[in-house]
Amino acid sequence: MAQIAEKSTFDASALRRKIDEFFSALGRGVKAYGAHKSRAGEIAVLNAKTDDQLAAMGLRRDQIAVHVFRDMFYV
Repeated sequence: MAQIAEKSTFDASALRRKIDEFFSALGRGVKAYGAHKSRAGEIAVLNAKTDDQLAAMGLRRDQIAVHVFRDMFYV
């Protein structure tokens, strides 16, 4: 009877790399969610203001989103 010996190797560095990638992606998602949530709150606060209050800030109602996201987009 013949015996076949197989040598199996486990690459721990590949597993570590996959785990690092997972947690990096998770961290990016949490950061993006936090940024979105805070901006959504700012939009809600500005939308709750009257047109006169917005005008005192130099804003019109249709400019709220542009104002809140001004650091992300060049308009």
